[in-house]
Amino acid sequence: MADPARAAKMADRIKVIVAKTLERGLKDPRLGFVTITDVRVTGDLQHASIFYTVYGTDEERADSAAALKSATGMLRSEVGKNITARLTPSLEFIADAVPENAQHIEALLAEAASRDSEIEGLKSTATYAGDADPYVKPRILDEDDED
Repeated sequence: MADPARAAKMADRIKVIVAKTLERGLKDPRLGFVTITDVRVTGDLQHASIFYTVYGTDEERADSAAALKSATGMLRSEVGKNITARLTPSLEFIADAVPENAQHIEALLAEAASRDSEIEGLKSTATYAGDADPYVKPRILDEDDED
Protein backbone atom coordinates (compact mmCIF):
# COMPACT_ATOMS: atom_id res chain seq x y z
CA MET A 1 0.00 0.00 0.00
CA ALA A 2 1.30 3.40 -0.96
CA ASP A 3 1.76 6.36 1.30
CA PRO A 4 -1.47 8.42 1.54
CA ALA A 5 0.51 11.57 0.79
CA ARG A 6 1.79 10.00 -2.42
CA ALA A 7 -1.74 8.98 -3.40
CA ALA A 8 -2.93 12.56 -2.78
CA LYS A 9 -0.09 13.97 -4.91
CA MET A 10 -0.87 11.53 -7.69
CA ALA A 11 -4.57 12.45 -7.51
CA ASP A 12 -3.72 16.14 -7.83
CA ARG A 13 -1.40 15.44 -10.76
CA ILE A 14 -4.05 13.32 -12.52
CA LYS A 15 -6.59 16.10 -12.01
CA VAL A 16 -4.31 18.62 -13.72
CA ILE A 17 -3.40 16.28 -16.58
CA VAL A 18 -6.99 15.30 -17.34
CA ALA A 19 -8.23 18.91 -17.12
CA LYS A 20 -5.53 20.15 -19.51
CA THR A 21 -6.15 17.28 -21.91
CA LEU A 22 -9.89 17.95 -21.93
CA GLU A 23 -9.23 21.63 -22.51
CA ARG A 24 -6.77 21.21 -25.38
CA GLY A 25 -6.63 17.69 -26.71
CA LEU A 26 -10.13 16.26 -26.84
CA LYS A 27 -12.01 17.19 -30.02
CA ASP A 28 -15.28 15.37 -29.35
CA PRO A 29 -18.27 17.57 -30.25
CA ARG A 30 -20.41 15.84 -27.61
CA LEU A 31 -18.20 17.16 -24.82
CA GLY A 32 -19.78 20.12 -23.08
CA PHE A 33 -18.46 22.49 -20.44
CA VAL A 34 -16.85 19.90 -18.15
CA THR A 35 -15.19 20.78 -14.84
CA ILE A 36 -13.06 18.24 -12.99
CA THR A 37 -14.00 18.67 -9.33
CA ASP A 38 -12.05 15.92 -7.57
CA VAL A 39 -9.85 12.88 -8.15
CA ARG A 40 -9.45 10.03 -5.69
CA VAL A 41 -6.81 7.37 -6.07
CA THR A 42 -6.99 4.02 -4.28
CA GLY A 43 -4.33 3.12 -1.73
CA ASP A 44 -2.52 0.79 -4.14
CA LEU A 45 -2.48 3.50 -6.87
CA GLN A 46 -4.26 1.18 -9.31
CA HIS A 47 -7.55 3.01 -9.78
CA ALA A 48 -8.48 6.69 -10.06
CA SER A 49 -12.04 7.95 -9.68
CA ILE A 50 -12.47 11.28 -11.44
CA PHE A 51 -15.45 13.38 -10.39
CA TYR A 52 -16.77 15.95 -12.84
CA THR A 53 -19.65 18.36 -13.34
CA VAL A 54 -21.19 19.52 -16.60
CA TYR A 55 -22.85 22.89 -17.03
CA GLY A 56 -26.00 22.51 -19.09
CA THR A 57 -29.10 20.43 -19.61
CA ASP A 58 -29.59 16.74 -18.86
CA GLU A 59 -29.01 15.92 -22.53
CA GLU A 60 -25.68 17.76 -22.50
CA ARG A 61 -24.71 15.90 -19.34
CA ALA A 62 -25.49 12.55 -20.97
CA ASP A 63 -23.56 13.50 -24.12
CA SER A 64 -20.55 14.62 -22.06
CA ALA A 65 -20.64 11.37 -20.06
CA ALA A 66 -20.60 9.38 -23.30
CA ALA A 67 -17.73 11.49 -24.65
CA LEU A 68 -15.68 10.97 -21.47
CA LYS A 69 -16.36 7.24 -21.52
CA SER A 70 -15.19 6.96 -25.11
CA ALA A 71 -12.08 9.06 -24.40
CA THR A 72 -11.04 7.11 -21.28
CA GLY A 73 -8.32 5.16 -23.12
CA MET A 74 -6.75 8.26 -24.62
CA LEU A 75 -6.89 10.07 -21.28
CA ARG A 76 -5.31 7.09 -19.51
CA SER A 77 -2.42 7.07 -21.99
CA GLU A 78 -1.90 10.81 -21.41
CA VAL A 79 -1.88 10.22 -17.66
CA GLY A 80 0.62 7.38 -18.12
CA LYS A 81 2.96 9.63 -20.11
CA ASN A 82 2.91 12.41 -17.54
CA ILE A 83 3.16 10.66 -14.17
CA THR A 84 6.12 8.87 -12.70
CA ALA A 85 4.59 5.61 -11.59
CA ARG A 86 5.34 2.05 -12.53
CA LEU A 87 1.71 1.34 -13.40
CA THR A 88 -0.85 3.70 -14.87
CA PRO A 89 -4.08 3.70 -12.87
CA SER A 90 -7.35 2.84 -14.53
CA LEU A 91 -9.67 5.82 -14.86
CA GLU A 92 -13.34 5.99 -13.96
CA PHE A 93 -15.45 9.10 -14.58
CA ILE A 94 -18.22 9.76 -12.06
CA ALA A 95 -20.72 12.59 -12.42
CA ASP A 96 -20.49 14.77 -9.34
CA ALA A 97 -23.84 15.59 -7.76
CA VAL A 98 -22.78 18.94 -6.31
CA PRO A 99 -25.20 21.11 -8.37
CA GLU A 100 -28.18 18.86 -7.62
CA ASN A 101 -27.28 18.73 -3.93
CA ALA A 102 -26.92 22.52 -3.81
CA GLN A 103 -30.32 22.95 -5.46
CA HIS A 104 -31.87 20.52 -2.95
CA ILE A 105 -30.29 22.40 -0.02
CA GLU A 106 -31.58 25.71 -1.41
CA ALA A 107 -35.11 24.26 -1.61
CA LEU A 108 -34.87 23.01 1.98
CA LEU A 109 -33.65 26.41 3.20
CA ALA A 110 -36.52 28.16 1.40
CA GLU A 111 -39.02 25.76 3.00
CA ALA A 112 -37.49 26.35 6.45
CA ALA A 113 -37.74 30.13 5.96
CA SER A 114 -41.41 29.89 4.96
CA ARG A 115 -42.18 27.72 7.98
CA ASP A 116 -40.35 30.17 10.25
CA SER A 117 -42.44 33.07 8.91
CA GLU A 118 -45.60 31.00 9.44
CA ILE A 119 -44.59 30.27 13.04
CA GLU A 120 -43.82 33.97 13.56
CA GLY A 121 -47.35 34.83 12.42
CA LEU A 122 -48.84 32.28 14.82
CA LYS A 123 -46.67 33.58 17.64
CA SER A 124 -48.04 37.12 17.37
CA THR A 125 -51.63 35.96 18.03
CA ALA A 126 -50.83 33.23 20.56
CA THR A 127 -52.08 33.28 24.14
CA TYR A 128 -51.20 31.24 27.17
CA ALA A 129 -53.02 27.95 27.67
CA GLY A 130 -53.58 28.67 31.35
CA ASP A 131 -52.73 31.66 33.49
CA ALA A 132 -50.13 34.07 32.24
CA ASP A 133 -48.05 33.30 35.33
CA PRO A 134 -48.55 29.63 36.27
CA TYR A 135 -46.40 29.68 39.39
CA VAL A 136 -48.00 29.55 42.83
CA LYS A 137 -47.45 32.72 44.82
CA PRO A 138 -47.09 32.71 48.61
CA ARG A 139 -50.05 34.05 50.52
CA ILE A 140 -49.68 37.45 52.00
CA LEU A 141 -50.95 37.41 55.55
CA ASP A 142 -52.87 40.40 56.81
CA GLU A 143 -52.43 41.49 60.36
CA ASP A 144 -56.13 40.81 60.92
CA ASP A 145 -55.63 37.09 60.12
CA GLU A 146 -54.09 35.45 63.13
CA ASP A 147 -54.40 31.84 62.11
